[in-house]
Amino acid sequence: MLRLSKLTDYATVVLSFMARDRSHVHAAMEIAAATGIALPTVSKILKLLVKANVLISTRGAKGGYALARVPEKISVAAIISALEGPIALTECSISHQGCEQATGCDIRSNWGVINRTIHNALESVTLADLIRPTVVPEEVFIPVTSLYR
Repeated sequence: MLRLSKLTDYATVVLSFMARDRSHVHAAMEIAAATGIALPTVSKILKLLVKANVLISTRGAKGGYALARVPEKISVAAIISALEGPIALTECSISHQGCEQATGCDIRSNWGVINRTIHNALESVTLADLIRPTVVPEEVFIPVTSLYR
């Protein structure tokens, strides 16, 4: 099972809050209060996102944090990478040095294909997509003929 850390999950909550109101710079305390995430955790997330160039920070009395780019230009892959490191399903997707089986592995390049496909999928989803309201249809119609194939 692929699983992201709680910190990455919280980062999407923080960024979603910030993306909904891009008109001003946000203080860590304000973000913590609005999201319900503990201030030390918010501060840690903000620092990691600044380091990854997802956010910019401004010092001073009117300082705080803002998105480095518009939400349409911040991919989910960039968010995950900022908190988790390189997106990889297996160790050999990042480096061949950590695998004892690398020399005799016939499927190593195939893991690379899988890894790139997942990375491309995560690149195609943006912060703007995360904050867009989902539309749930009132009714779903399935043609009866499709049930017998």
